Amino acid sequence: MARVFIYGTLKKGQPNFYRLFDAANGKAEFLASACTTQRYPLVIAGEHNIPFLLNLPGQGYRVHGEIYEVDDKMLRSLDDFEDVPAMYQRTRVTLEVKEWVAKTAAGEERPAAGSATEAFLYSTTTYRPDWPSLTRYESYDAHGAHGLRYTTRSERD
Repeated sequence: MARVFIYGTLKKGQPNFYRLFDAANGKAEFLASACTTQRYPLVIAGEHNIPFLLNLPGQGYRVHGEIYEVDDKMLRSLDDFEDVPAMYQRTRVTLEVKEWVAKTAAGEERPAAGSATEAFLYSTTTYRPDWPSLTRYESYDAHGAHGLRYTTRSERD
């Protein structure tokens, strides 16, 4: 099992959330809400208005999202969905827990708000030169006030 930090279209209420709970992709369990301890530029870019977290630590904002525990099959499915390593790269980051909701093993304490944990994160080093100058966000919402409509994969063909 691995922990993955989700900040874009795979979050609850977003267009690709269903992928986390499609049994054909593997298993995923929501653990907690969290944010990155490092600042990163989270931008909306490209012709399909995709959220990209640029691997430029120290720039942008602390990005808010969700931590999931996934099995190996789901991790492979996420790698495929995120087009690793061409579009995104999967790296390990430290996160600050905002609220841990998952059950813990008997006798194990639930991580407290403000505590640190690690998870995989999908970020990119393969972006266009103008992307670091785009508007940066703390949190992504496909239906947000930014007015940039996300184009789902089924709509791209």
